This record gives sequence, structure tokens and C-alpha cells, in this order.
Amino acid sequence: MQLKKINSNLQKALIENGITEPNAVQAECFSTLKSGADAVVVMSEGEGKSTTIVYTVIQKLEKAIGESTRALIIVKDKEAVLEMVDLFEKFGKYTNLRVIGVTDKTDIDDEKNIISAGMDVLIGTPIKINAMFSSAGFNMTTIKIFVVDDADAIFKLRHEPIVQRLSLSVEKTQRIFFTADLTERVEILADKIMIEPFLFGVDDYDEEEEVEEF
Repeated sequence: MQLKKINSNLQKALIENGITEPNAVQAECFSTLKSGADAVVVMSEGEGKSTTIVYTVIQKLEKAIGESTRALIIVKDKEAVLEMVDLFEKFGKYTNLRVIGVTDKTDIDDEKNIISAGMDVLIGTPIKINAMFSSAGFNMTTIKIFVVDDADAIFKLRHEPIVQRLSLSVEKTQRIFFTADLTERVEILADKIMIEPFLFGVDDYDEEEEVEEF
């Protein structure tokens, strides 16, 4: 994929998986997401939302470091967890990043043991991530990138308090919402937890307003 200053090994893995050219939104938001700025990215289903999340996280983390989890990705359901883990396996082929996916049905004690031994990326549903955070042994302070996928669907289920609570427990992190629709719930929570978020993927997007809060 031809993106400015993309990691060469990541680019190689993307090409091997048939991803050679970014769409308009991917091309527009890559530099900003890479920079560490907060953002809301609007992409319809089938436009590469999950792909964008995965290569953004890989680009940011690059390799395994230490024992602490550095990326948290909240997704809507078990199927989304499995899809995201699979994409990390494909696009992270030339990295040693450690990735775990957790769902409402998986064993929390086993997962905490695995994570405590060293983990870079944690992917899970809101309820499961909340349960892990509420119990002892899960440290949020090391999270460097905090992503919510399908934010419109997750917030429709009234999981905003979970996302907000998790966000508040991180001292300094990059916060990114990916959403198919820019709903009022998405806008409100972005305004609450993000710092001057950029907005991508909206037809009437105005560059002069890109750093303004919602």
C-alpha cells in the first residue's frame, strides 16, 4: 500500500494480502493517525475500517516491547474480535507484536495470566474489557493507543460509560473512534474524552475545521 512513510515490513505484508492502494479516507487520515492525534474516522462497512485500525496500530507499535499492553481495541462482538486477530496475524507477519483477543465467553483468569506475561495489543468486547479492568491485574496506564471500532453500534447499546471510564483511567493516550455513521452519541463522547479530534470521512469535511472540537 502506497502511504507516506509507512513501515516497509508492514507495507510488504499488506501487498501480500492484496492491499496495494489506499482508498480516499485511508490516504487522508494516515499521517494524522500516525502522528498520535485523536480522531474520529467515518468509514462505511466494506471500506476497510478494520484494515485501517490494524495497520495503524502496527505502524505505531512496530515491535514487542516489555510486558505492558500498549494498544487497546474495543470491538462490538466475538466475530469482530476474531476478524481483528486474524488481520493482525496477516498484516503483522513481519513483526513480533503479541496480540490477544478476548470475548464475553473466554476465561478471564487465563487471559490475565497471558497478558501479565507480556502483551502488546488487547482486543475485546466492551463488557469483557470492562470486567478485566474492574478486576485486579489489568493496568491501563501503559495504553498508548485506544481504539473503538464500530463506535456507532457500540454506543447504540449504551456502552459509552464503559468507554469513558476506560479512557479516564489512561493518563496519556491516542484516542480514535471508527464509525460507519457520525451519530450524536459518537460526537458527544468524542467531545468528552478527546483532545481537539480530527474528523475524517465526512462529505462536507472542512480542512479549516479539522482541529476544532465537536
